[in-house]
Amino acid sequence: MPARSWDPPGPLDLHRTLGVLQRGPGDPAFGVRDGELWRACRTPGGPGTLRIAARPAAGQVEAEAWGPGADWLLDRLPELLGESDDPARLTARHRIVHEARRRHPGVRLARTGLVLESLIPSILEQKVTSDEAYRAWRLLLQRHGEPAPGPWERMRVMPEPRGWALIPSWEWHRAGVDAKRSSAILRAVRAARRMEEAARMDLADATRRLMALPGIGPWTAAETLQRTLGAPDAITVGDLHLPKIIGYALTGRRGTTDEEMLELLAPYEGQRHRAARLILLSGRTPPRRAPRFPVGDIARL
Repeated sequence: MPARSWDPPGPLDLHRTLGVLQRGPGDPAFGVRDGELWRACRTPGGPGTLRIAARPAAGQVEAEAWGPGADWLLDRLPELLGESDDPARLTARHRIVHEARRRHPGVRLARTGLVLESLIPSILEQKVTSDEAYRAWRLLLQRHGEPAPGPWERMRVMPEPRGWALIPSWEWHRAGVDAKRSSAILRAVRAARRMEEAARMDLADATRRLMALPGIGPWTAAETLQRTLGAPDAITVGDLHLPKIIGYALTGRRGTTDEEMLELLAPYEGQRHRAARLILLSGRTPPRRAPRFPVGDIARL
């Protein structure tokens, strides 16, 4: 069981930095126990589980890892926690952004270096509620993933590409995943090597690589590369809620469109995702007027 410690170059909010990797409560590949973060994933070296704990008194982060992918995970621990991220490159142009950064100085953009790990759940989240997507991810990993290395028995590692390709159609249906999304995932895993190459590209080239596959549009590419590359400018467009939240937070107006959101965020060119992240952390959202969108369940059909 190899271990590693690391001294962050500045404030680090471990939970908010890595929390974006969690796909809902009960995510079999991510967990929090006794204040420590656990992450199970499929690395180029094989399955691995990483346990990360903050030690504020020592100014360090400590990590242990298990499985064939343990060394890969530990070697990339600083990158995962934002060593190459530079929050100071954002210049706050709005009071709400300035205040959010002041209140959350330790939020960095995580960089996993893995594409399919973020691409597949992002595809599952297309055009459905978060609860539906989280349920699908949970069921698919529980039924078709493999037990993660290490001592936490509930953790699961997602299938390898061939494992995803072998999931029968009725299992996708049982998880509530329609044919459009399952087909997009199957195309992605069949091109797994080409997809993973995007982790070594800049944002523009990586976006083009992902979007070359049918079923992967700007929304899915941005949601993936925010995590894979820790890309500060990978702003999400095509989201049901984000433009409305950004518009309300910055102007007090409702009903902001994607185009209007991009205009509002234009002063943050190069840092638009980071700015949006800080605005979301401010908690300023438009009051709800309509009932929550109903959760569908195609598995019942």
